[in-house]
Amino acid sequence: MKETAAINKKRLIDTFVNLIKIDSPSFGEKEIGDFLASYLAGIGFVVRFQKYGRSFNLIAKKGKRRSLPLILSAHMDTIEPTSGITFSVEKDRIRSTGNTVLGADDKSALAQILEALTVLHESENPHCNVEIIFTSAEERGLVGARNLDFTSIKGRHALVLDSGGSVGNLVIGAPTHIRYTMTVTGKSAHAGIEPEKGISAIKVASEIIASVPDGRIDSDTTANIGIIEGGTATNVVPREVVIRGELRSHKNRTLNTTQKRLFQAAVRIAGKHRAGLNIAKDVEYSSFRIPKSDPFLNYMKKVFKECGIEPQTAKTGGGSDANIFHRHGIMAVNMSTGMQKVHSPEEFIMLDDLYKGCEVVIKSIENFEGFIYLQALQPVRQPLCATCK
Repeated sequence: MKETAAINKKRLIDTFVNLIKIDSPSFGEKEIGDFLASYLAGIGFVVRFQKYGRSFNLIAKKGKRRSLPLILSAHMDTIEPTSGITFSVEKDRIRSTGNTVLGADDKSALAQILEALTVLHESENPHCNVEIIFTSAEERGLVGARNLDFTSIKGRHALVLDSGGSVGNLVIGAPTHIRYTMTVTGKSAHAGIEPEKGISAIKVASEIIASVPDGRIDSDTTANIGIIEGGTATNVVPREVVIRGELRSHKNRTLNTTQKRLFQAAVRIAGKHRAGLNIAKDVEYSSFRIPKSDPFLNYMKKVFKECGIEPQTAKTGGGSDANIFHRHGIMAVNMSTGMQKVHSPEEFIMLDDLYKGCEVVIKSIENFEGFIYLQALQPVRQPLCATCK
């Protein structure tokens, strides 16, 4: 592998700072989308916005040869609150100094990708075709990726930059995520005059909540009830309660068993109290598992080692756009950008990690054509991904 082109550290920090100054909540990505589109167009990319429903995805491409491109992906939105963000650029890190998140999730990725592409543009060294996918509303359940027009995507290998921890972490497995809503319907009555004529939806809901699987089920499975809504006044036996929760698991068999236990318990308890029950669920994303023998995973490990970083692989309990890419036959490896304590006012990123992540992106692009060439020489192509059973 050839020597990696050098990054401009000051420019990288400036780009990151400019990005975190832009308020970009889910479904409010227009300003940051315009910034990114203008930047990419300025270094030779053909950029388009793929609109859907409440927002859009940004897709950009560069390269004239017919070889398959490397996909670089990150998301444009941040978890709230980000309005009125305050931060500090210190000797070794950039951190939030107020009551908001920093926005390194996922603007550290955006900055690393932009700097890497700028370095390669300035160097004019030959490299692979590049396909950029910047999604919206990732923090609301991978909405942008779920609405992405995959028919326009040519790449079959993606480097997704959306994981926390020091640079070097590679996510090789993520769970299936199911969200559900249970609506318990009782019967209203005057709480002071004839409470016995009512059926308290809150009482029924509380029994359901106390009886169903919750928390850590096993090493691969979790369950959580996160929202309860109901009641109108203290003098009314409550007629309706809405329970919102989720299930996650790397193992579909365990997920199905846990889901069955939960819903059957809810039906039994509601029936015992003669209450109505409606259950609605949505599979937000499906699990994936990358085998250790996968060629692209091993390519990325080699890239990290060439950058002086020892790669570490792990499963995660969270999802990312990589889950959606895998479902569409794209081998996607999710790498850490260096962001720490995300989704909190203590969020920060070490400058060394900001630099290292960018170097990995550069090296990945510089050597990807060699990877594609070697893959073409293989007599039998390996499957793109292995989904957990």
